[in-house]
Amino acid sequence: MKLGLDVFLEQFVNRFKGKRVGLVTNMTGVNSQLVPTIDLFFQHPDIHLTALYGPEHGIRGDVKEGEKIDSSIDLYTKLPVYSLYGNSKKPSKEMLDLVDVVVFDLQDIGARYYTFIYTMAYVMEACAEQNKHFVVLDRPNPISGLSMEGNLVEEDVRSFVGLYPIPNRHAMTVGELAQLFNHEYGIGCELTVVPMSGWNRKDYFDETGLFWVPPSPNTTGMDMCVLYPGTCLVEGTNLSEGRGTTRPFEIIGAPFIDGHQLAKRLNKKKLTGILARPTSFMPMYQKHQNQVCGGIQIHVVNRREIHSLKVGLTLLEIIAEMYPTDFEIIKHENGRYMFDLLAGTKKLKEMLLQGKTSDFLEENYLKLERFRKQRQPYLLYN
Repeated sequence: MKLGLDVFLEQFVNRFKGKRVGLVTNMTGVNSQLVPTIDLFFQHPDIHLTALYGPEHGIRGDVKEGEKIDSSIDLYTKLPVYSLYGNSKKPSKEMLDLVDVVVFDLQDIGARYYTFIYTMAYVMEACAEQNKHFVVLDRPNPISGLSMEGNLVEEDVRSFVGLYPIPNRHAMTVGELAQLFNHEYGIGCELTVVPMSGWNRKDYFDETGLFWVPPSPNTTGMDMCVLYPGTCLVEGTNLSEGRGTTRPFEIIGAPFIDGHQLAKRLNKKKLTGILARPTSFMPMYQKHQNQVCGGIQIHVVNRREIHSLKVGLTLLEIIAEMYPTDFEIIKHENGRYMFDLLAGTKKLKEMLLQGKTSDFLEENYLKLERFRKQRQPYLLYN
């Protein structure tokens, strides 16, 4: 298969010859031989690279989640690096003054909470306002382009972890999402999507023959990515989602949890595609840092059968029932519940505490089917 990057370099470069090019990328922007897009563009005789733009975690991926990043000068190219995860997540007019075209080359992980797709949306908005051409170099959805899960984000909880009404697991590539955002949500920028060649919707990333480059410090591999549409919701609680361990979003726990009992209760539910194993762990940072936590590791048995959101909600529901005085859905410092922003609704936390998450999934089935039809015109692959 060929990435959008490969196809761009083979077929599209002449369209942008003589144009000043800005590049939104990070360490995942590489070709099949792991050569960075930055280097390929900077060294190309027909590409005039004039600016770089970095998303959450920075252009080299060395910044922790949620940490603001300042603009800087790239050590290797000496080009300006404008932060898209600092005081503003949308590029200003001044940030785009050096470019005629903005190229986006980032690896997404297939869940709506992942901020790269909203970085893309904000850059598209800025390009529309400043009359700049926006180009997406498409990359695989690592957890395939078939299975969709969840609800659609409601208006009053829109945020940088859920900017548009898309499901938790959206089953689209960044190029397909760009087309959807542009036409369905009124961005209206001049958009070119450079598609991949040879990617099939049923393919997981490790079936492509490409090397996996983690898009952020906690995106450790395919099992993590598969579970993330469900286990990311743990971030909105006082449980550790495994940050600060080698298996984030696969390991879940807290100091007050008996991992043996939790594993037994979860396995009794016979959820398809997973098994739970009791474990203990000590996070090196984040929640419960340097404290021994009891909990479980969720092992992926069959990724094509998993409903990850159901797994995450069932797990939280069991913990809430087992530890009603210890388990908490925590408030953010701004007074909002992070759980609501991740859930895309304010009603799920109450349904979770009432043991009604199955009802929630059933209630949203028809909305999910409507989204399936809405996205159809924007799909690029079979």
